[in-house]
Amino acid sequence: MVRAGRALRAVLLAALALLFLIPFYLLLRNGLASEDEITSPDWTFFPSTLRLSNLSELFEDPTVPMANALLNSTLIAVATTLGTLVLASLAGYGLARIPYRHAGKVFYAILATMMVPAAVTFVPSFVLVSSLGWVSTLRGLIVPTLFSAFACFVFRQYFLGFPSELEDAARVDGLGHWRTYWRVVVPNSRPVFAAVGTIVFIGAWNSFLWPLVIGQDREAWTVQVALATFTTSQVIRLHELFIAAAVSILPLLVVFLFFQRWIVAGVERSGIDD
Repeated sequence: MVRAGRALRAVLLAALALLFLIPFYLLLRNGLASEDEITSPDWTFFPSTLRLSNLSELFEDPTVPMANALLNSTLIAVATTLGTLVLASLAGYGLARIPYRHAGKVFYAILATMMVPAAVTFVPSFVLVSSLGWVSTLRGLIVPTLFSAFACFVFRQYFLGFPSELEDAARVDGLGHWRTYWRVVVPNSRPVFAAVGTIVFIGAWNSFLWPLVIGQDREAWTVQVALATFTTSQVIRLHELFIAAAVSILPLLVVFLFFQRWIVAGVERSGIDD
């Protein structure tokens, strides 16, 4: 019975893995095929000829600055992730570990912002960014997204379980709140930083509506905006769309595979590393 259970579990996991890999297979298959093979009613598992030239055609397309879009998305995702980690971790640490009689009220006010639909704040945010002259700039794409109430909530809950003995030892050594945070708390909180950073990076990379509205010039396009230009009312370039989608998910795969072991641990963990 035990062997049968293990075999059944292995078969089930293999089937789920195949289902998970189907979208990636379709991206690669169609990205390396011709337009006729993509739209042909006669399906083949692999193209008759692998068109590696589709990749060079993608980056040489004068109508879509794909290389610049990748660079913009990288800068935006990295800056947003670092900024969010700094701001949210400082806020979470302050709310969890620094005595302040109004800390609870501030925390509930932050939580209340999570209940406000994004559509309600979208227009005021655009008006503010426009009045500052930040349209089609990296500042306009990055600064309004730096603080995350969700990230602040996660950090606050994590720091509530942080061992107070380490902070007491730091105070005995003469460290204040800032140096305790930077020299003691941060080095021992790598799981939650990695988990929140991964989530924020993926969200920033996949963001579409805000970059579409703010990045009005082609030089300010992100990857997601560039992908949308391959299917318009005038032209549909499926082979470029598929190969561009395959290229655009590579950074996410690298980040996820590198930090995957921290994602669950960072959210659930209430202690520190050994």
